[in-house]
Amino acid sequence: MAGQHFSRSARTRTFRLSSVFAIIAAAGIAAAGSINVQARDLTAAVNSNFSTLDTWDAIDNLSRAVSSSIYEGLYRFDTNLTPQPQLAESYTVSDDGLVYTFKLRPNVKYQDGSDFTAETVKMNFDRGMNPASKLTRRTFFSFVDKVEAVDPLTVRFTLKQPTAGFIARLSNGTASMVCPSLLKKAAAAGDAAAAKKVTAYEACGTGPYTLKHFEPTEVLEVVKNPNYRVAGLPKFDSLRWVPVAENSTRAMMLRTGEAQFIWPVPAEQVKALEADGKLSIQKTPSVVTRYISMNETKKPFNDVRVRKAISLAINRNALIKVAYNGLAVPSTGYLPPQIEGAVNYGPFPYDPKAARELLKEAGFPEGFHATLWSAYNDGKTLKTLQFLQQQLAQVGIHVETRALEAGQRSLIYSAQTPADSQHQLYLIGWTNSAAEPDWGLRPLLDSRSAPPVLNNDSYYKNPKVDELFDKAAAEPNPQKRVALYKELQDTVNADSPWAPLVFEMMTAGENNDDGGRSKAAQKLCRPPRRKLRLLSGGMAGISSSPLKVN
Repeated sequence: MAGQHFSRSARTRTFRLSSVFAIIAAAGIAAAGSINVQARDLTAAVNSNFSTLDTWDAIDNLSRAVSSSIYEGLYRFDTNLTPQPQLAESYTVSDDGLVYTFKLRPNVKYQDGSDFTAETVKMNFDRGMNPASKLTRRTFFSFVDKVEAVDPLTVRFTLKQPTAGFIARLSNGTASMVCPSLLKKAAAAGDAAAAKKVTAYEACGTGPYTLKHFEPTEVLEVVKNPNYRVAGLPKFDSLRWVPVAENSTRAMMLRTGEAQFIWPVPAEQVKALEADGKLSIQKTPSVVTRYISMNETKKPFNDVRVRKAISLAINRNALIKVAYNGLAVPSTGYLPPQIEGAVNYGPFPYDPKAARELLKEAGFPEGFHATLWSAYNDGKTLKTLQFLQQQLAQVGIHVETRALEAGQRSLIYSAQTPADSQHQLYLIGWTNSAAEPDWGLRPLLDSRSAPPVLNNDSYYKNPKVDELFDKAAAEPNPQKRVALYKELQDTVNADSPWAPLVFEMMTAGENNDDGGRSKAAQKLCRPPRRKLRLLSGGMAGISSSPLKVN
């Protein structure tokens, strides 16, 4: 079977390009006609620090997104999340669905001057999937058996089992092609930790921008690659990504023009910023899921009655008003409704009385004390933590809160065994960057995905669920696959390893009074016959986040 690219369902077309990816596209990664844009610099203020420049090791979508100004992959998502060729030109699939053969784009150079070839594709995947590398996303392609260089411009992937989402996985920004020289430098650094440090702070790819300066808590600055393969691109001299966790500061940077873009817009300031004629604010439904993960290896969270009580104690509609200024909807399940196979359980109920009864049954008539950590420390999250602390206290659960910095998330995901885990309750989020049910659920709920492998930070374990994951992933019939995912979600819902909270809306802002930069950027990334708002929200919400990856 030939496959230039594959189509996606109409439901998926409600998605939009993430704000961060859109900025990159506008800056010249996506060619969209000849626009006379004077060379200039762009500054984007974002709400979280960066974790790494290595897309194979990023646990947050933001880091992976900004790194795509330097790196490219075989495929990429377009604005409708349809995979499109990037460093590949086309692919074919064997009749049994196990062998994918890609034709690569010729005359592509890495930023170190070396040639992009099938052998370097193999080198990148061999390194990325190697368990010894201890890269956080090494299992993203666990269904791949081997990668072979057939000739300089042909690479063959053999899968362990048919996997319908393979091209989508290639498109989400994880499988970036890193310069061979940087890979060799990392390999020579010593152990896995030393190797990871090299690729975390240094970057070399095939993309339109090269790394100038990187401080994870301060700035990522990239400059134009003068040798980029596409004539006339990139359109701008440099991009500066500035982490600004404080909401009012980020908003002020947009007002004054210090930043041409901000992401996300502070929920409490949306109305005020919308009233400013020189600013444009976009609000878009997303596939960002926010929830409380409950570590089942820590008592009393090993008791399903306690877990259900925590969910019942939370008024989600009030949470949306207090922390999100209405820019979210109550969760109705474990997958956002846009994802194929999502099961709608209706809004999760708020019933403090029932919560207290369950706690009494579980042996905690007076409640108990616990810790509630968060993966983020932005203003909205701090409001959420305070709200949850108050809600849980009403049923006798007294929590001490802690908002983790980006570099502190290793406390969660570096735990080698469940006994090493330190957290109890964990406020987190997930963005399904592959826009398919397996990646929306398996990294979070498969027992084989517990840290340090992936993101099952509840340490949830149900053999039936693990079996259903495997059956669904290998099922070629779409209807049967959806039925398997429904059974899986029903089982998870009965076990309640999470307290699902909200599906978030994405917001982003741009300053139109910036000498034409925003208008030029909008034109650069506008698809045919359809105006794309440059900063429309979407897949790369940051919980992961950052949002946990996606």
